Amino acid sequence: MAKQFPSIGDDHRAFILRQHIFFVASAASGTRVNVSPRSTDSLRLLGPNEVAYLDRTGSGNETAAHIRAGGGVTIMFCAFEGTPSIMRLYGRGAVHHRRGRKYARLLGEQFGSNEPLGTRQIVTLVVELVQTSCGFGVPFFDHQGERTAMDKWANARGPAGIDAYWREKNVRSIDGLPTGLFEDEKASV
Repeated sequence: MAKQFPSIGDDHRAFILRQHIFFVASAASGTRVNVSPRSTDSLRLLGPNEVAYLDRTGSGNETAAHIRAGGGVTIMFCAFEGTPSIMRLYGRGAVHHRRGRKYARLLGEQFGSNEPLGTRQIVTLVVELVQTSCGFGVPFFDHQGERTAMDKWANARGPAGIDAYWREKNVRSIDGLPTGLFEDEKASV
């Protein structure tokens, strides 16, 4: 049975910290719904109604485009071991690009200034609703560790290669919406 809460409580926080993966879903009016898996290594709980995650390079930049277009964001956690449970954080997101002050502050305060090569932005979510449900249909899975493929890919490309990839693949969503990834460059010219 689903239960709803206005914020992330202590039990919710403990549940989130036990997970190894979360899923980010987003959409804006007239767009496809996007769902992306992320490692909880990149997630930080900023308070009872705010979370952030370090967003590394992907084949697209859908979440950023959806946020920019005023769309909603949901973060979902599933217990793949232990007591079955699902938790969703519903809210409104913001994207903080690498050259911005908020990005620099969050990177320093929340991630110890550790910026893996290929990090393109930090996404924050103001949580408007927390919902938990049973998770009886979620199968068991064993966590074997983090993949190293992203780091190898980024190191092989280098900063210039990553920048070129972003310009080719991450400036517009699959539905043609702008992501704002290089927007501040235009303003500073």
